Amino acid sequence: MDHRFDVTERFAEGAQFIAGSLRSGSSGRSQDVVDPATGETVYSYELAGTEDVDAAVAAAERAFAEWGTATPGERSDTLHRFAAALAEDAADLAFAESLNCGKPIKLSNEFDVPGSVDNAAFFAGAARHLEGKAAGEYSADHTSVIRREPIGVVGSIAPWNYPLQMAAWKVLPAIAAGNTIVLKPAEITPLTSLLFAQAAQRAGLPDGVLNIVSGAGRDAGEHLVGHRSVAMTSFTGSTAVGKRVAEIATGTVKRLHLELGGKAPFVVFDDADLEAAVHGAVAGALINTGQDCTAATRAYVQRPLYDAFVSGVADLMATVRLGDPFDPSTDLGPLISHAQRDRVAGFVDRARGYATVVTGGEVPAFGERRLAKGAYYRPTLIAGAAQDSEIVQAEIFGPVLVVLPFDSDDEGIALANDTPYGLAASAWSRDVYRTGRATREINAGCVWVNDHIPIISEMPHGGAKASGFGKDMSAYSFEEYTQVKHVMYDNTAVARKDWHRTIFGDRP
Repeated sequence: MDHRFDVTERFAEGAQFIAGSLRSGSSGRSQDVVDPATGETVYSYELAGTEDVDAAVAAAERAFAEWGTATPGERSDTLHRFAAALAEDAADLAFAESLNCGKPIKLSNEFDVPGSVDNAAFFAGAARHLEGKAAGEYSADHTSVIRREPIGVVGSIAPWNYPLQMAAWKVLPAIAAGNTIVLKPAEITPLTSLLFAQAAQRAGLPDGVLNIVSGAGRDAGEHLVGHRSVAMTSFTGSTAVGKRVAEIATGTVKRLHLELGGKAPFVVFDDADLEAAVHGAVAGALINTGQDCTAATRAYVQRPLYDAFVSGVADLMATVRLGDPFDPSTDLGPLISHAQRDRVAGFVDRARGYATVVTGGEVPAFGERRLAKGAYYRPTLIAGAAQDSEIVQAEIFGPVLVVLPFDSDDEGIALANDTPYGLAASAWSRDVYRTGRATREINAGCVWVNDHIPIISEMPHGGAKASGFGKDMSAYSFEEYTQVKHVMYDNTAVARKDWHRTIFGDRP
């Protein structure tokens, strides 16, 4: 049975979390949080304005003096308590995530929430492992030491598709390394970020270390990125918005981490396990209603398996159950909004002019009036599109998979690389040499072999090409949030060094 609470009562003070307290925004504009499964408003709040961003950054600056000098062990202990607090709040977090996003409760319960708890536990351990080159005499007369120090105040912007996990991915490595942070969640999905911050406070994270500003991108977001007291910006979202973030960030020469769009290829060679590939394609394409930057979106299938793959995927997609996100049997929830559903439908409708919609491609009819107002769209499979067509090249961000045939291995890998994106990919074959080649030659930040989508806290997530740069999760992510400093000690106690003659005088 799902666990619910009154959102309006829970966040009555407002949707800004600054210096340890909830407060209302100062922009003078309100924002509705809408349940995409029903179209009903579940919470309304005042958006953050630039003054709120300034207050959050100031709180983070004050907190940095203490948190940035805490020992790794002290930060680790706090993060262990944080992981425990998140586990205690699991039911509330799952409810809020499904209410906010429309994702099936089984996905929230079995993927989003436990993954975020595990991230917290991982970074609790990582906080005690600040690695660097061993101290030593790399110059005969000096001892060198590498220090890893926190950067300062981090300003992060998270997307609406995985609000809880994106909060974890942004916040945890930053604070584990000793930084303080101001997080701007998507203004349409702030609920789990606020719960996340409250759990951190309950775990003993000092006020001001983690701040949440729930505001619009053009106002709160751009002001946060351009703020002179923000030393680093981390952004996850579309490539188009990522370019804008990069432009603003260069104005203050701050460190930048971008995790942008994707168009993941799913390459099936002719010796692949067909049943596994079919099941993997449907799961990989439909996770989170396809609103996942690593979702399988382009299936390239070697010609001997092509027809059977198309038939198998179409048949399996037809069994996917759409419905109430809080029904444990629901497989697929709505898209995040009616606007996003209409955007996805537009891609499919335009594709009808040059390709075949094998299954799906429509808004479902619900007998229940409540769900009939939701932003639902059926799982969709498209065949017969050209490689250079919009449906193959553009990021759709919905439950849509396009499938194309290929003949040679060379062609399959070339097609996989033939988009601007390079976030994730998968290769399906029983031949270790084929998959080995695919992992080497497909240009993506992650290449799965005979699977698609699984992520783990110990391994990095991030892309190449137009998918951005920098890593989330793992020790590689931890390194993103530290400043490497070289400290060099003279060991000679000699006043006049031999190298001084190159500046003045002669050799002593």
